[in-house]
Amino acid sequence: MTAGGGPGETGAAPRLPAAARELAEIAHTLREASAHATAALADPRIAAAACRAPREGWRAQRALARAVTNPAGLGWAPSGGALGVLGAKLGGFAGATSLPVSVMTTSLRLRIAEVAAAEPALAEDPLVRRLIEAAGEGRTGVAAALRALIADRGAAGALTALSPVFSEVLALHALLDRNPLNDHAAWLIATGAGAATADPLTGLSNRVIARLDRGAGAAVRAEPTAAEAARFCREASLLGLLGDLTAIGPTGRALVLTVRGPDDVERYVVLAPGMRMGVPDDASPADLLGAFSSTVLDSGPYSRSLAKAIADHRVPAGADLALIGHSAGGAAVMSLSQDAALNARHRLTHVIAIGSPIDFKQPADPATWVASITNRHDIVPSLDGQGSGNCFERRPGWYVVDYTDPTHLFPACHSLEQYAANIEHDLPEARAEIEQRLAPYRGPVVERRLYRLYDDARRPPGFPFLTVADRLEPTPDGPVELPARTSDAASLTAWFTIDAASAAAALGGTGGCVPVRVGPWALAALHVHDHRASTLGPHHEVTLGVLVHDPWCPRPVGVWRDLLRRPQLRGAGLRTLATALSTPAAGAAHRNVWSDDAFTTPVDVRLDRRTAALTVGSPDARALTLAGTLGPSGPWRSGDLVLYSVREGAVLRSLVRTHGPARLYPAPRARLHVGDADDALAGGLRALGLDGARPFLCHGGPRRLIRRDAGAFVLPA
Repeated sequence: MTAGGGPGETGAAPRLPAAARELAEIAHTLREASAHATAALADPRIAAAACRAPREGWRAQRALARAVTNPAGLGWAPSGGALGVLGAKLGGFAGATSLPVSVMTTSLRLRIAEVAAAEPALAEDPLVRRLIEAAGEGRTGVAAALRALIADRGAAGALTALSPVFSEVLALHALLDRNPLNDHAAWLIATGAGAATADPLTGLSNRVIARLDRGAGAAVRAEPTAAEAARFCREASLLGLLGDLTAIGPTGRALVLTVRGPDDVERYVVLAPGMRMGVPDDASPADLLGAFSSTVLDSGPYSRSLAKAIADHRVPAGADLALIGHSAGGAAVMSLSQDAALNARHRLTHVIAIGSPIDFKQPADPATWVASITNRHDIVPSLDGQGSGNCFERRPGWYVVDYTDPTHLFPACHSLEQYAANIEHDLPEARAEIEQRLAPYRGPVVERRLYRLYDDARRPPGFPFLTVADRLEPTPDGPVELPARTSDAASLTAWFTIDAASAAAALGGTGGCVPVRVGPWALAALHVHDHRASTLGPHHEVTLGVLVHDPWCPRPVGVWRDLLRRPQLRGAGLRTLATALSTPAAGAAHRNVWSDDAFTTPVDVRLDRRTAALTVGSPDARALTLAGTLGPSGPWRSGDLVLYSVREGAVLRSLVRTHGPARLYPAPRARLHVGDADDALAGGLRALGLDGARPFLCHGGPRRLIRRDAGAFVLPA
């Protein structure tokens, strides 16, 4: 392994970089001279002077034209302005030579030679050598050489082989090909004047693509998994903080830590992981487009979302703050370090970027200490145009570690795990230097918050249906958030005909609750909810009830009109006989808020638009099963419910509001079977004679929003 650390180090063979740098400066000067000559040639004042004094004016115009087209001088070198762009395009298509380009390509070849001296395998590899030679010729052989390299090594192997000279090869090819659109990007890479503003292959603008990544940034608190929390460090150190970054991984999340330093002062650390794999442009600022914009732009959604996380963590004004990032996270924290507002609020002391393209970013505060750690075979740090062959001076005061190790294969060498292992085992001097710089942050982790990052503030789940005033209702088993809200649920209501006398007997004379009759029949409903995201936690709910009249005014005929009213005006409803819940928390909430008949038991629910599969109870004490196809369907209204339940000797009335697409199933084929369990649900089903029954009607939907508030007292039970 070899490594370079500290500001200004350029490698084991300093003469080649020095010569390459001098040639680059000469090429840049020649290009500036050609730009001045081109500008003078296109200056309308000179053309006007030629009209006033044709002989002298023509001589001047001819001299300027020869200056930028004479093969014995600058060659074909028009540059700058509309005339320069047009001339460069014509010369590019014609394959004309240019002295500034020739000098710059010589500089690039020297840089490649310098890297090859440090990486002998690069020069000894015939396929890589063929590709470099083809790029140096600037003609069509590049594509064939690249195809041969990929066919022999695969995409990962080809990138690995080229990675130390990736930027130089791209710039060399861009300068010598016949595409004038990528020349400006090539000159930026070759001169180290700035980050490449366009793709060096096609000339497509990088900034145009990067600006597609829009958003003010947002950060929402999240909870780590048990496995992640177990890996978090208790004492802050370089390796401990890298371990925290590794624990959360590139998942679109970030950590903000409060640590107590050796001087008993609390300081703060932001940890930003690399690019999240998956959709190139989704809601996360750490997606592919976000990683691109973090490299190209001074500020993007990723850095802005990190600023939102810092604000939410309540970092005090004037507090010390350190930023550590890997890959796109390193570019994002460097962008954040350029934020003048952040530097005005806090004292940004350290920025550590690992495997990140940050060469053209600079903290707003010159006192901020910056460390950059890169593996020469990692392509990602060279995406801003500066790779291992960089012959220009690094940022003054930066601590730069540019190393190589046997782990050459990309993308393995880019992983944070590999970087952390290199820092721990292979870079003792770099680790010691960074640890010494981070000494004020060594100490116990007082607080750690995990944040899910987004491009923009997230629309609340279920907005606006679920956006209502809420409260905590105290209960013997702890507070319950009311109204209970479910932002993602599947639901199904199955209606059965039952004997009216059995229904009356099951109600047991509950005050005011009279079953609705249809001739000799009454109506019972089995109401099923799969609460996938709820304020009571994910759970399943199964409720058995009998349709009853308005407790104050039973109307045998008018009840049907009553059932069509809005739920807040409806008197008729479903008198619940039993409610089975799948989790203890949901069961306790139902018993303490809505019904004495609620109990906890295993419940399995699988609902979609065509089938239903429901089991309640354990295998040896099954309460019920409902399974089968639901048959043909059509659109249906949401199906709000009015529920009457008994709690602590009183009848309560509560509303279950639902929203979302629903379907009506007029001929369901599912069948209900009652088990031998002795709970209230199985007992109620047996009392109503529903064993083996088919519902005559079902309605529900796989994507529903549900809201239920506390019950209101109606009358004594």
